[in-house]
Amino acid sequence: MRNVISCEQYSKETLENLYELADSITNNPAKYIKSLEGKIVAVIFYEPSTRTRLSFETAVMRLGANVISTENAKTYSSAAKGETVEDTIRVIQGYADAIIIRHYEDDWAERAIKVSTVPIINAGSGKKEHPTQSLLDLYTIRQKFGRLDNLKVAVLGDLLYGRTIHSLVKLLSCNKL
Repeated sequence: MRNVISCEQYSKETLENLYELADSITNNPAKYIKSLEGKIVAVIFYEPSTRTRLSFETAVMRLGANVISTENAKTYSSAAKGETVEDTIRVIQGYADAIIIRHYEDDWAERAIKVSTVPIINAGSGKKEHPTQSLLDLYTIRQKFGRLDNLKVAVLGDLLYGRTIHSLVKLLSCNKL
């Protein structure tokens, strides 16, 4: 899978393949330590974040890549002068082999992949989705219960604006886990 944009892109089979890879990385980290050697990953956050941004940067470095980043792109990038997401992607793809973005607009990810020549990872889009967090949440559920099917899951919190909840519900319902 080239991009991580929406939880709607995952099937039960692709989730299981992804989680098997995650298990392998967890159990054999030395095997993957140079997986991204020689690569540069841009981590661009238009909204405040500590845990998500640092988690991505740490993961990228643990896989052997270098990181270029900004933690407040809404204020301290050309976005403050009106640069569009599309223009930002066109520029950054010249510097990086992949781009990880958190953005305050709901549709930025779909717009970004239309112009990008490098993989895009959605680290949160407005109130719409946060697929990477939900992929991790579901992985944690799988670790805890040893399975993903026939589970009853209660979803609590901000159901209207909670992008992680929106994504998790999509994952839980994909192919009737």
